[in-house]
Amino acid sequence: QVQLVESGGGLVQAGGSLRLSCAASGRTFSSYVMGWFRQAPGKEREFVAVISWSGGSTYYADSVKGRFTISRDNTKNTVYLQMNSLKPEDTAVYYCAARVRGLRVGVSEYDYWGQGTQVTVSS
Repeated sequence: QVQLVESGGGLVQAGGSLRLSCAASGRTFSSYVMGWFRQAPGKEREFVAVISWSGGSTYYADSVKGRFTISRDNTKNTVYLQMNSLKPEDTAVYYCAARVRGLRVGVSEYDYWGQGTQVTVSS
């Protein structure tokens, strides 16, 4: 089992950058596939990015490709989401999530979730 805590959200102007972090507890963090999702007000939670246990494979939603970068440091039990060129439509609560194996994009395919961190992009 793993517990996840996100941080790094905040208010930023359009075109700016933020880096989100997700700290995981547990000794087996390196065995988990980690994903980032987001949920805007009145909308369903959606996939943003995912990274394999080794960090060697990543996959992004088309809406963030080229602007966001997911990475992980297994020595620190932490996964990151670097967000550049932010747009107002990126405003949402961002969640990290973990699953045992396989890069997946479905919300229901992840077993563990953090509490979320708010990102607000002003125009």
